[in-house]
Amino acid sequence: MNNTIFIKENRVFRTLYGRGRSSARRAMAVYVLKRRNQTVNRLGITVSVKLGCAVVRNRARRRLREVYRLNEARLKSGFDIVVVARKAAAEAPFEQLQKEFLSLCRQLALEKEEIHE
Repeated sequence: MNNTIFIKENRVFRTLYGRGRSSARRAMAVYVLKRRNQTVNRLGITVSVKLGCAVVRNRARRRLREVYRLNEARLKSGFDIVVVARKAAAEAPFEQLQKEFLSLCRQLALEKEEIHE
């Protein structure tokens, strides 16, 4: 995660929820807001207490962070991104999480355009 900074301030999360674009699937929701004149992404991951005990929440957080890390090179830079885990994220296979994340990124126009020659 060389080009990513983690979001920790509550005000940034609130700004994203209020002004950002969002899209959701069964296991997660993604909120995105373009930042001006920035070359790095900022990532926040939210997991509710409703998901389960601390062990379950931390596992879901680690898995979502890994999904982002593996696909970071495919994403445009200069965005604030918040991933909100839903109940299904706790039981979903890793491949499904990855597929949903990429699908949501496509919907939100976060994926880099591929150059076809």
